Amino acid sequence: MIDARALIESETSILFVTLDSLRYDVARDACEAGETPRLAEFLPHGRWERRLTPGSFTLPAHMAYFSGFLPKLPKPTQPPRLWECRPPAFKTPDPRTFVFEAANLLVGLGQHGYRTVCVGGVTYFSRETPLGAVLPALFDEDHWRPEFCSPEPDSTRHQVDQALQLAERYARRPLFLFVNVSAMHVPHGHYVGQSSDTVASQRAALAYADAHLGRLLDGLTSAKPWLVIICADHGDAFGEGGFHGRGIAHPVVMNVPFSARVVGPATLSRHDRSLGTGRLP
Repeated sequence: MIDARALIESETSILFVTLDSLRYDVARDACEAGETPRLAEFLPHGRWERRLTPGSFTLPAHMAYFSGFLPKLPKPTQPPRLWECRPPAFKTPDPRTFVFEAANLLVGLGQHGYRTVCVGGVTYFSRETPLGAVLPALFDEDHWRPEFCSPEPDSTRHQVDQALQLAERYARRPLFLFVNVSAMHVPHGHYVGQSSDTVASQRAALAYADAHLGRLLDGLTSAKPWLVIICADHGDAFGEGGFHGRGIAHPVVMNVPFSARVVGPATLSRHDRSLGTGRLP
């Protein structure tokens, strides 16, 4: 079990990646078929965990995540939350939960000396519109360029290049590095040579992004441990039951892949990495 409180109090840097619009079944099937080998290396036991998102499209899902409400297991009993805003007096958080005295996680981490940085992907992170400025405004620093967005076939490479530059810039302080990977968001038909978006093209988009996500993990964790959370914000319907898109409470939208663990250099034992204990060397 990850002790997020101990990790944050010891100033362990955090990488939080959202794979925008990625359905759980697409992530699972790609992993089982060997199409995402770098992500499979990161996943405990080489498998995604199925969880339920608190939001059916990008804006509410991320607002929930940054407020402490990560995707939940599809069962009554839940593990301790990684982080949450200080609750009312009648509720006692798990001692492993990082409790912050702020309205959102980004401010709470800032109170502990963290630099919070966003590498945007979809246009909710672009500041192109007033609504597109809401999420990036939560961070100390945010970055978005058109080549980070899903119409660009090599978007993940550009995003990872930017993320690695930022990690190097802030290597001497605790960092909360957030990356919203846009490749799995529509349009992604170009990954299979089509103009329409399908389950197959989203799966191809994930296979494309895999190598760059592996490069990001390698670049960050070669020198020190990081707490890494990778999940989707929501899924997309591609005609199931006649539904298309997101913003609907359909199972393919609400079921998302999730994984969280501590990864780092060889001084962090393989056993601790596989269990995600949060134990530092």
